[in-house]
Amino acid sequence: MRISLFGGTGRVGSLLLQRLLDGGHRVTALARNPEMLPIHPNLTVIQGDAKEQPAIATTILGSEAVVSALGTDKTTTLSDAIPHIIEAMRDENIKRILTIGTAGILQSRIDTKQLRYEAGDSNRKLTTAAEEHHAAYRALSDSNLDWTIVCPTYLPDGETTGIYRTEDNWLPLDGKQISTGDTAHFAELELFDCNHLHARVGIAY
Repeated sequence: MRISLFGGTGRVGSLLLQRLLDGGHRVTALARNPEMLPIHPNLTVIQGDAKEQPAIATTILGSEAVVSALGTDKTTTLSDAIPHIIEAMRDENIKRILTIGTAGILQSRIDTKQLRYEAGDSNRKLTTAAEEHHAAYRALSDSNLDWTIVCPTYLPDGETTGIYRTEDNWLPLDGKQISTGDTAHFAELELFDCNHLHARVGIAY
């Protein structure tokens, strides 16, 4: 499959990129610093900024599915990029998109009418990253795309075990953490299996 990838130099994105390449897929990745990406015959790298519509449109051209592992890093990159990605996908008639989000935008078990970051489930005082992911979630949910947002909780670097729990729109009960390796593992499977369309998927051990 021909896949566009945003955020391929990040902690989860880099692992997901390697999994896609190992699986024989052709990937086009947008990066501000192309030297941070591997050299591979099935990888095409576009140098540019994910906040810029022309760079996104060029990256998506000819793809069959889109993956975003864009982070926030105290910037508006994510909330700026997602509307551009949605627009480019519509122009190219691409329906499938999978993004990496955060457990903060899952439903709260304290107040089910709010999201975890709004109700204070995680006890984090800084909500900037969750607000960025919330904006991305709103944009995707208002679109007509076949979207899935993978929402890991505390995310240490770690190996792939393939053993974890997932739950649509909620963090699995008592879930405390999930490795970057297992997050990438689940994201790759879900991209193709499409078992969780139009859902935020909580993932944890």
